[in-house]
Amino acid sequence: MSISAHYWTIAPPILHRVAGPAAPASELWHTVIRDRERGPVRITGRLRRRGGGEGTLVVVVHGLGGHAASGYAVRAAVAAEHAGLDCLRLNLRGADRSGEDFYHAGLTDDLAAALAISEAGAYQTILLLGYSLGGHLVLRYASGEPDPRVRAAAAVCSPLELDSCCAAMDRPALWLYRRYLLAGLNDIYRRVAARRPVPVPVEVARRIRTLRAWDEAVVAPRHGFSSAEDYYAKASVAPHLRDLKVPSLLLASTRDPMVPVETLRPWVSPAPPALHVRWLERGGHVGFPSDLDLQQKEAPPGLEPQVLRWLLNAAG
Repeated sequence: MSISAHYWTIAPPILHRVAGPAAPASELWHTVIRDRERGPVRITGRLRRRGGGEGTLVVVVHGLGGHAASGYAVRAAVAAEHAGLDCLRLNLRGADRSGEDFYHAGLTDDLAAALAISEAGAYQTILLLGYSLGGHLVLRYASGEPDPRVRAAAAVCSPLELDSCCAAMDRPALWLYRRYLLAGLNDIYRRVAARRPVPVPVEVARRIRTLRAWDEAVVAPRHGFSSAEDYYAKASVAPHLRDLKVPSLLLASTRDPMVPVETLRPWVSPAPPALHVRWLERGGHVGFPSDLDLQQKEAPPGLEPQVLRWLLNAAG
């Protein structure tokens, strides 16, 4: 793995905290969904409404351990602002550290609930943009029964088959990335444990060192899977890519240290009819140079402006 790939994975979130762009003015958004096991669960986000809440809405979904204020989500909101689009940066359940619950890679209920609320009711067109695990969730949603106003979707550096991606992430060489992800997951879990019953004590969860062990001990029992492998088999979008209902874009870095290219190619060679795959030779995991060009001539360079223009063009 090249040094530049690690740079583009690690540096962007650090630089965002130091001197990243400010998010456009937005309002706190929330809704309550009824989970079959937990009952009422509150999910939140940041909604930017430029006008009367009509026209086109971009819904941005964060990655594992992330949230609506993550650097890439803010960059997406800035790009949406420049493109004249409204934007909802969604927090999957518990990502706002509220202690409501915790999500998994195939739990599309939160996204479905966000699109069903009254604030989204007036929009004629909805575009979905997900990063990493959030992109997996977006594709999983779009391969099911999406809201008919969803016209296009994009996933950035997203896994497709969870078992192989987890095995890659659990390699010893990636201990630093894994430690970072588990720290975020433990932060969410600790806050949930303060409010609701959880599968294992916080002290036990804190000692987990691999993502597979986390999914086995925490995610699977909470969400009704018999094991981590059962979770991966049932939640992975890979077998459902041919069911995509809308034009969808998968942006994948050939040097991504967290979602290796070998975990993706078997499922997109060739790509299913509705899925457009772009292999990027520069960048890392959800971090790319500012001059990234996807040949979207109507938009300035950069990942987010280029992806939003692709979504608009695909939506017609």
